[in-house]
Amino acid sequence: MLSTMQDVPLTVTGILRHGQRIHRRSRVLTFDGDAVRSVTFPDLAERTGRLAAALARLGISQGDRVGTFMWNTSEHLEAYFAVPCMGAVLHTLNLRLFTEQLIHIVNEAGDRVILVHSTVAPLLARVASSLRTVEHYIVVDDGAPLGDDVRAALGSPLSYEELLAGEAEGLEWPELDERSAAAMCYTSGTTGDPKGVVYSHRSTFLHAFGANNTGAFQFTDRETSLVIVPMFHVNAWGYPYAGWMTGADMVMPARFLQGAPLARLIEVARPTISAGVPTIWADLLRHVDANPQTDLSSLKLLVSGGSALPRAVVDGFDRLGIRIIQGWGMTETSPVCAVSVAPKGEDPDDVSWRLKTGRIIPGVELRIVDQEGGELPWDGTTTGEIEVRGPWIAAAYFGDPAPEKFHDGWLRTGDIASVDELGYVQIADRLKDVIKSGGEWISSVALENELMGVPGVVEASVVGVPDDKWGERPLAVVVTAPGATVTPEAMRAHLEGRVVKWWIPERWAFVEQLPKTSVGKFDKKAIRVAYAGGELAVQSLDD
Repeated sequence: MLSTMQDVPLTVTGILRHGQRIHRRSRVLTFDGDAVRSVTFPDLAERTGRLAAALARLGISQGDRVGTFMWNTSEHLEAYFAVPCMGAVLHTLNLRLFTEQLIHIVNEAGDRVILVHSTVAPLLARVASSLRTVEHYIVVDDGAPLGDDVRAALGSPLSYEELLAGEAEGLEWPELDERSAAAMCYTSGTTGDPKGVVYSHRSTFLHAFGANNTGAFQFTDRETSLVIVPMFHVNAWGYPYAGWMTGADMVMPARFLQGAPLARLIEVARPTISAGVPTIWADLLRHVDANPQTDLSSLKLLVSGGSALPRAVVDGFDRLGIRIIQGWGMTETSPVCAVSVAPKGEDPDDVSWRLKTGRIIPGVELRIVDQEGGELPWDGTTTGEIEVRGPWIAAAYFGDPAPEKFHDGWLRTGDIASVDELGYVQIADRLKDVIKSGGEWISSVALENELMGVPGVVEASVVGVPDDKWGERPLAVVVTAPGATVTPEAMRAHLEGRVVKWWIPERWAFVEQLPKTSVGKFDKKAIRVAYAGGELAVQSLDD
């Protein structure tokens, strides 16, 4: 027996039309370093239609890939809607990838057109001769004139605003299959070539619903969302689509992502909610500590993700009266799978709940398994690899079924975690980063969180390095604040009583900065390579 319900496709076009018609007072604001420029949802939607018409005039049709090499701006949001709504596929290109990786993903995806901000056009110009499928570059002027060498490399690029001005009216949106591709994003490629994940219209629509119904993100038309997560990274964690769906004003920081300009933007635009990786929030806190007159009082809720949230960062924002929680997901999961909101009957400000990785949200099924694939209990202590499935979770990579990653309808995440009886996940480590010492596991994440609570420590990353006796032992690599005196002995003393004694590192290294991946996580692969090559000045302490 079938239902009597209408079968209306779930598409990005539906999200666009809803925000355009219902949230006419909502705005998108883009920061230029000093002030913001503003466009209403209806006006941005009108520009979106003209962008689609211009792309169609350039020969882009359904299924074609259109790349973006852009910061978070209103123009990037226009592409977020124009490309999928016309039936083409939005391919957001990571601005921080290595040259070889950028060439690889553009050629593999087969991008025909790339939209690029003028400030990063020189980066694209360096690889343009190696991009086999690109026919047109469209430049969005964001404050940097193009040099003649860049223009030549890009083959006389087109002007974004001139293209839009040449279209009298927008494209009529076609009817689309909700299962068709809407966008694609590549993983950060820390363990090999980046892998492509292709999101459908249906998965994008449902993910926006999921993000809006976790009880965590608080997207309404009364909120103002600061979109810090790069729009080239997992669709900015879904914030643009979820915010548009509910009418939340959106603030785009463009290229101004350091602590000082972010603080200035917050004072100017007065956002209420935001999301970002822990390094962003730690940098903002350091700016506030150095400039106590900074006014962040508009902020009510911050979401942190990408890596574990240090207790010191939580405490820092608590002192400012700003609640920060965690979310968990990955490129393959669109990304939101879990959010650390306290359960019924518990204080939502209780730090113990906010330090958990997150509670599984509706729409996501999760299990933990042992090395043989056997399902493990949700008892809050037993750890295993997380596997997930759901309507916004990938079933394969673009051009690569990857049977070792996807099996029986489940995605192997590579994260080692426990789950309690209420569905709260606590990640202990990445499978590739967990330290195997004397047959037992040491959590690098737990050590890092404790070390970043040591006064004077700015950042700390822990990796496993070879050890003749134990197989592996932890190496702590630390960045200290200018003028701070922090010794290995002091950090070992801090760890005593906070972690089991045999976890405490004997090897320590101090560096001016830690290497990071293209999405702001500690690059542990680079740290291991530096250690193996003798590039780190390591201090060894005997027990």
